[in-house]
Amino acid sequence: MIRWFKQLDGILRGDATRLSALKDGRIETPIGGLSVVTVFLGAVYGVCIGAYAVIRTGGADHDAYMQMLASALKLPLLFFLTLAVTLPSLYVFNALVGSRLSVLSVVRLLVAMLGVMLAVLASFGPIVVFFSVSTESYPFMKLLNVLVAALAGFLGLAFLLRTLHRLVLAQIVLDTQPPSSPTSAEGGEDIVDDGSTDDPAGALDQLGYGTTGKARSVFRVWVIVFSLVGAQMSWVLRPFIGKPGMEFTWFRERESNFFVDVLDSIAKLFGG
Repeated sequence: MIRWFKQLDGILRGDATRLSALKDGRIETPIGGLSVVTVFLGAVYGVCIGAYAVIRTGGADHDAYMQMLASALKLPLLFFLTLAVTLPSLYVFNALVGSRLSVLSVVRLLVAMLGVMLAVLASFGPIVVFFSVSTESYPFMKLLNVLVAALAGFLGLAFLLRTLHRLVLAQIVLDTQPPSSPTSAEGGEDIVDDGSTDDPAGALDQLGYGTTGKARSVFRVWVIVFSLVGAQMSWVLRPFIGKPGMEFTWFRERESNFFVDVLDSIAKLFGG
């Protein structure tokens, strides 16, 4: 499992998404091991969310521990279900912009994106536990988790957009130039396909940004779709935190939606 964490570390540092690694127009991130690590990180953050219920009851309520277990199981499920729902649309968008990524390559890329998202979430876990100890405000805890999830989603989707851009750019280089010829991207950045691994770019750095404007526009639409589906999926799978005074249940009844509830929580937090 340590090897799988090292592979995730390589993704976070940009080693797997540098142009020298994508020179064949493919991404070679592992699916199996990375998925295991992603599920583990999601479960860690789920435990941190569920800790609020345990702390509020002083550890004396069996339902609080059940909420922690449920959150640990449902948090990874949330992301993988969102991935399953939105994968077909990403593949179609990918084809529309002329990219020839295979279904397997798209899946690899999305699993890598989930790895980035859940690594960010897990890193915020101790902060969520700290606020669970230091505040009793349920609306505040809900909004804190929404904010953390939004930040993780932003970074994960930024990683996706940058990597898709690089893959399209790498395919353009592959199609138009001999393997050993230097190429200059429209953005003014020289790309040399010499097989070296000295590309200093990080995972979120922009490369040759003038080259694939159409692809960026189309994929940004997909990012919005993914965000909306993910937000509503979290509402369908709730509760994650455990509302004080309510009995434990694996799922709440269907009512309202994620966005209305966020506005309601803001109003309650500020005494509206």
